[in-house]
Amino acid sequence: MAYPIDRKLVVGVSSTALFNLEYEDGIYQKDGMEKFKKYQEEHKNDIIGKGLAFPFIKRFLNINNVFFEKKPVEVVLLSHNTPECGLRVFNSIRHYRLDISRAAFTSGRNPCEYIPAYNVSLFLSTNTNDVRGAIEKNFPAGVILKSNIHDDDDDNDNDSELRVAFDFDGVLADDSSERVYQENNGELPFYQDYEYEHKDEPINAGLMKEFLTKLSYFQKIENKEMEKDNSYKKILRTAIVTARNAPAHERAINTLKNWEVNVDEMFFLGGIEKKRILSILKPHLFIDDQLTHLDPTLENIALVHIPFGIMNKK
Repeated sequence: MAYPIDRKLVVGVSSTALFNLEYEDGIYQKDGMEKFKKYQEEHKNDIIGKGLAFPFIKRFLNINNVFFEKKPVEVVLLSHNTPECGLRVFNSIRHYRLDISRAAFTSGRNPCEYIPAYNVSLFLSTNTNDVRGAIEKNFPAGVILKSNIHDDDDDNDNDSELRVAFDFDGVLADDSSERVYQENNGELPFYQDYEYEHKDEPINAGLMKEFLTKLSYFQKIENKEMEKDNSYKKILRTAIVTARNAPAHERAINTLKNWEVNVDEMFFLGGIEKKRILSILKPHLFIDDQLTHLDPTLENIALVHIPFGIMNKK
């Protein structure tokens, strides 16, 4: 029996993140909702091109092909579209054979209000205002940034492996440690001493902690499969890419232990550009709270900004 939605790992995605709707959005911005609706209805059978989140969403849904008895993950569309305009979106979903059946079409209202109703652990959108509104309510949302992404149907190096990478502070954990650093004029020795003194004190959870926790659950299942069958090939790979380094590394590791969360790889960079790691790791999704760490020259990585905490004060 399939999981009920309150037990699933649910990713929400806007129609403009899943599909390339730049032209249509231009009509809406220039001519308003009525002309936008008319265009969408007249072109309801035209398939929409793939958007920035498409490769990640496709691989994320592949988890259900591995755990096919329970189908424990789901993608829900949360869209500003009207229900009538949603016909074209669902026609495109059907064309690409994406297993997406649930949606909210809000006719211009911020769809993030419905994140709790659908049990969403991560919402991806191209609309910064929507995401900021969600984060003000402590909902797990991020802005997917424009970068060079293509669908990797022909990428056979890792078959269907899904790679997800996170920053630590302000993303998985809250921004309390970053506040210590900023409120003490960016004095690194003070910050490192503080973190070492508090190394056994777990940091409070951030917006993306639940998403990683649920991913980690599948990884534990996969690790058991590998113990039973050494030919089993994992489909999920997680990483943390953080500016922390020793001695501040220990508190981050102990926090993960306290959460009973495992990751495959953890990179403590101490000022090295994250691009150096990401260009090798090639995650399908990388989430950070600082725009300066999200280099748009990186190709085929969905870069997600979490406008959260002290590093994003207006």
